[in-house]
Amino acid sequence: MPKHLLRPQGDFPPVGLGRRLAAMFYDFLLCTALLMVTTLIYKLIMMAFIGEARLRELSEAGALDGDPLLSTILLFVLFAFFAKFWTHAGQTLGMQVWGVRVQNVDGSAISLWQALLRFIVSIASWLCLGLGFFWVLIDKKKRSWHDIYSDSQLVRIPKKTK
Repeated sequence: MPKHLLRPQGDFPPVGLGRRLAAMFYDFLLCTALLMVTTLIYKLIMMAFIGEARLRELSEAGALDGDPLLSTILLFVLFAFFAKFWTHAGQTLGMQVWGVRVQNVDGSAISLWQALLRFIVSIASWLCLGLGFFWVLIDKKKRSWHDIYSDSQLVRIPKKTK
């Protein structure tokens, strides 16, 4: 499948840690809302199958805490959110606000496989107390662990002129 080039094209500088964290915070807020809506839909579907009284009973007993099906659905929804934005425009909504784009070195959009690698390694980076993100401060090319592992880069793109 041929790669599609992202617009605008050019030689853009790598993104520093501050801008990355700002875009991540914005996306964190969006993802929180997305996960809340997904959970609501899940609970409504569950209520349709087992009834409101039974759902309330299970919930009060703590039987729904750590529901593996819900956790799996939420993980897939999060990945779908990031994969859609990264593979099509190279930017999530938070990245658009902060002028950040993920791309291949040639300026093309990353593949679904690269998006999966970025997603998994970024989770590992958070589990290591953010060390994978702070790696930007050490790396000469300002790459995080998930940039390196997925063979992609985060660049700062100029604002669109009207």
